Amino acid sequence: MPQVELAWGAATAVGQREDNQDRFLAAPPVFAVADGMGGHVGGAAAAEAVVEALRSLAGQGTTTVAAIRLALQRADGEIRAFQGPEKSGAGTTVAGVALVDEGEGPQWAVFHVGDSRVYRWHEGRLELCTKDHSVVQELIDAGYISDESAATHPQRHIITRALGVGPRPEADVVLFPVVPEDRYMACSDGLTGELGDGRIAALLCAGDAPDAVVSRLVAEADASRARDNATAVLVRSA
Repeated sequence: MPQVELAWGAATAVGQREDNQDRFLAAPPVFAVADGMGGHVGGAAAAEAVVEALRSLAGQGTTTVAAIRLALQRADGEIRAFQGPEKSGAGTTVAGVALVDEGEGPQWAVFHVGDSRVYRWHEGRLELCTKDHSVVQELIDAGYISDESAATHPQRHIITRALGVGPRPEADVVLFPVVPEDRYMACSDGLTGELGDGRIAALLCAGDAPDAVVSRLVAEADASRARDNATAVLVRSA
């Protein structure tokens, strides 16, 4: 199986929150962002549990979709087993991309639970690879509200799927071919809540090194007085 050369970067900022409950992983073949919720201690612990479960897949050239799902299921169980009032109701979203081999050579597996997102820069344009698991997205799909009004909708922060809380979630997974110079960015909603797709596209298309791109994206979100933690991980195939 041919090796895929990768370059990547990651950055995070607290924003206007008291602490950072986002966690990220940039450890080939897995790149992911988890956005914890449910209190300062519990949210951070939930996000950390997901990142550590996915970290178990690192160190190999590729992983599998089944292994990704198993890691997320294990993290979901660990979060639900948290003890103590400080961790009560803890949960987390997750979004990421991983190199997988499903018998046809390496592919990118984009996975997510909740409203953290994965974008792809492909053939000169930005594509959103994930669909938010949120009340607002359901309203958009049903035709009740427009994409434009979603950003200010009073229920925009209510998610319908998360690890650790509610019904046992199933991650959405989509496979993409490995294309040289494609860029994939996983990010928390603290970033997309401050920067529109146009600004994200403008920075991704510049061709700068991934660490420089994500550092600027997160810095711009933070400079906009981001209301939430803002985190991004970017990976590029050579």
